[in-house]
Amino acid sequence: MAARTGSTNIMVRKLIELLSKQKKPIWKRVAEELQKPKRERPYINIYKINKYSKPNDIVVVPGKVLGIGNLDHPVTIVALSFSRSAKEKIEKSGGKVMSLYKAVEEIKDFKNVRLMIG
Repeated sequence: MAARTGSTNIMVRKLIELLSKQKKPIWKRVAEELQKPKRERPYINIYKINKYSKPNDIVVVPGKVLGIGNLDHPVTIVALSFSRSAKEKIEKSGGKVMSLYKAVEEIKDFKNVRLMIG
């Protein structure tokens, strides 16, 4: 069995490094999730985000957001990647799509931040 090498995507490697250096535990947890093989990272559907979030929450997904279901309130969703339909539904509900890089710089208040990993 070969040794684990981590992500071959240089952008993901840099992101993991950046997140690991942050003070907030949530970013360290996201970095841990991103170190897993791609097939083990979370895939979260819109309906699940809708169910477990409140209006104006910030939802962090250390994986991909998929467009199954509907979103009936505005939320900011931070993720590694988004399907096209997920992006459309988030924006249609008045929400925002944000990359993990941008979120590290912009999110300073963690009161309404939720981490979704499963």
